[in-house]
Amino acid sequence: MDTGAAPVQPKRRAKPADWAELLRVSALFTVPGDALAGAAASGARPRARTLLAIGSSLCLYEAGMALNDWADREVDAIERPHRPLPSGRITPFAACAAAAALTAAGLGLAALAGRRALGVASALAATVWAYDLGLKNTPAGPLAMAGARSLDLLLGAVATTGRVRPALPSSALLGAHTFSVTTVSRREAEGGSTLAPLAGLAVTAVLSRAVAHGRFGAPSLGPTADSDHAASPDGPPSGPASPAGPPDRPALQAGRGPALPAGRGAAAALGLPGPSPAESLRSVLAAVYALTAAQPLFHALLNPSPQLTQRAVGGGIRAMIPLQAALAARSGHPGTALVTASLAPVARRFARKVSVT
Repeated sequence: MDTGAAPVQPKRRAKPADWAELLRVSALFTVPGDALAGAAASGARPRARTLLAIGSSLCLYEAGMALNDWADREVDAIERPHRPLPSGRITPFAACAAAAALTAAGLGLAALAGRRALGVASALAATVWAYDLGLKNTPAGPLAMAGARSLDLLLGAVATTGRVRPALPSSALLGAHTFSVTTVSRREAEGGSTLAPLAGLAVTAVLSRAVAHGRFGAPSLGPTADSDHAASPDGPPSGPASPAGPPDRPALQAGRGPALPAGRGAAAALGLPGPSPAESLRSVLAAVYALTAAQPLFHALLNPSPQLTQRAVGGGIRAMIPLQAALAARSGHPGTALVTASLAPVARRFARKVSVT
């Protein structure tokens, strides 16, 4: 006899692809650049403790992803029923347990990098949990998310050198971009807002110019704190004295003519100002950041549909990588900048398989 009851769907074990979707693994590639940019801003190349900071950041970021879906499971059941929790592929208990375990792992890795790093990581973890459990849908939501990204960059600086102050300008720039992306994301499910994409375009323009021109107290592109040839604080490095000559004329090198400023090339030979390779790299990365973030924002401005708004959010997340790389170049570490920028194509490839939003 037919009782009219719906058949009970058998439960199945969550697959790796389900967890990859829950944790948004394609967005993971935007995380290491925080610590790398922080290390560069503090005046050092990446070290073993920088890797610990990256590991801590990855764990805390994924904890936030799991906790985000756990907190939004009832809303997602209406707006995104295909997500792992409302579709039943992963249980709410498993998602919450994963968030707790990943948080503990992140704090443990930070502790290995030192007490100061643990202090910053603890503040970061508290911000992540506060955002997901209470602040997300309040006016303070974008500010909390911006604070989390800023703290993530500072974690890399503190773990590498123990210093925070030199990295504050870079953390402020990254936080401003995060604030903009989070503000746009608040309307990604229903769309309809042109003000947020317009504001996002304005923020992108300001930040790209600030990074390209080294605003806000950026360190010089000269020798870094850990350079093998850094100048002594008491004067120029020791070595053979240069040939005497008029103070307003460069010293002559035997058989080579006037010594030219390093990295200036033909422009310097002609007495014309020209960018150094490091400055050129910074400008290129700033342009890549601006293009990555601005193009989908412009489309969302013209047509603020949910689909295009989500693409604008995804573009803003992917734009963090060239922004982090530009910040590293801005701090005088082009090598770190290139390593960070190399994560962009990998992130793009994974984004085709797993959405970053």
